[in-house]
Amino acid sequence: MRGSTSTDRRWFVLILALATGFRLWHLNAPLWHDEIQTLVTHVHLGWGEMLQSYSMNHHYLHNLAAKLSIALFGEAPWAVRLPAMLFGLATIWATWALAREIAGSAIAHVTALLLALSYHEIWFSQNARGYTGLAFFSTLGLLFFLRGMTAPDRRTWLSFALCLAGAVFTHLTGAFFFVALGLVWLAVVALGAARGTLAAPIVRLPFLGFLVGGAITALLYLPVLPSLLATVSSVSDTSAVDLMKEYQNPLWTAWEAIRTGIGNAGALVPLVGAAVLVLCILGAVSLHRAAPLFAPSVALHILLTTALLMAVGMRIWPRFYFVDIGLLMILIVAGVRLCCTVLGRIAGGERATRALWITGVVLMVLISAWLAKRNYDFPKQDIAGAYAFVEAERKPGDRAIALGYAGQNFAYYGGDWPVIYTDDEYRAALAAPGTVFVVAGFPERVFRDIPQFAADIGLGDGPDVCDPVRPAPTVLKVARCFGGTLGDGNVLVFRRD
Repeated sequence: MRGSTSTDRRWFVLILALATGFRLWHLNAPLWHDEIQTLVTHVHLGWGEMLQSYSMNHHYLHNLAAKLSIALFGEAPWAVRLPAMLFGLATIWATWALAREIAGSAIAHVTALLLALSYHEIWFSQNARGYTGLAFFSTLGLLFFLRGMTAPDRRTWLSFALCLAGAVFTHLTGAFFFVALGLVWLAVVALGAARGTLAAPIVRLPFLGFLVGGAITALLYLPVLPSLLATVSSVSDTSAVDLMKEYQNPLWTAWEAIRTGIGNAGALVPLVGAAVLVLCILGAVSLHRAAPLFAPSVALHILLTTALLMAVGMRIWPRFYFVDIGLLMILIVAGVRLCCTVLGRIAGGERATRALWITGVVLMVLISAWLAKRNYDFPKQDIAGAYAFVEAERKPGDRAIALGYAGQNFAYYGGDWPVIYTDDEYRAALAAPGTVFVVAGFPERVFRDIPQFAADIGLGDGPDVCDPVRPAPTVLKVARCFGGTLGDGNVLVFRRD
């Protein structure tokens, strides 16, 4: 913790303890689709087999850590998620260290506290995937990048190289962040050359960092390189036939990212988005003198990620921007601080500024804590609960079928239910007489893939098929609705007698 005082460290330890408590709470909640698929298609393989083929769904460094955790503690959900939780806590530390260096202790402490309470940070720290690892390596890499651009040093740039390799080996999209930093570096070099102020170390040492990081990454991916190239070249083919075309729209991505953070708030979503944008701009102005490359690096990563995903026709999931949350939080807090300073000077000086700043911090903390509680309302996707319910309700001779991609996961719990993906398969399954339970995960997708199912539950009669005041469908009756915090994460159970 370079330059930190004992008081700074005590504050941070308290914040980290709070963050740990929020992440341990409900860490053992049921696994959701991506977590289960990570286990059955990758983590359950042998150590060597895990590195024999490439898939965009595999987060290699994280999955190796998850396999080690399972070997030590068993396959309880909390053990599967332990690496993600630890990386999430480490991300708070990296963001705190970065904020201290570019914005001072006060902004660093507030940023860390808000991340400790952040809905998204908690959600992903309890998600057995590699996104918190990606955020950690990217944030720490940015810290070394800014240090190295200010005072070029071989050790700093070799540390940067390790962060680059760690991020990209966690997930290939980690390269986007470091490509953005590379473009910022090239812009600095070009500007320095044009002005005649370019120093050799600012060329040689960053080049070394990118070269070593790229070489380590290439060596790590070498066993799966042919499979990697084939997968990347075909990614647009799968997106082209996806009925959920909104997933390829960056406006949907921005809306979904805000909506998941604040809930279904309707017209408040664009207002919150506008407020975040304004505060980030003010934060960039506030930090420009101390860290002129910080805000441009963050903005360029967001723009570059969007452009590259659109160029290859890939789905633009909000999670691809998870690495930016802590960085944007630094800008937001700095923007609030600037607003308090300006208004305080108008209102009467230092005392007014301090009062406004304390008030602003308290409001931000209360809002974050209030939003964070939604993490604990439901599991991410209660596949386990739906399976247990149906098995308890079924009588001898009753059938159960699962609809859509989430249906694969019931086999993880021992179920042998047929999995239905198309309208024809659904009609054939329902044509057989007798009691049948129909279970749908990712219902919005299932409604489009299997329109007859949507008709059988009377989807056109109201927006919420689980609303108790809604007219009862004639073909399938609602048996149980299992809520989920995941977008489209409800699991719906229907019954036909």
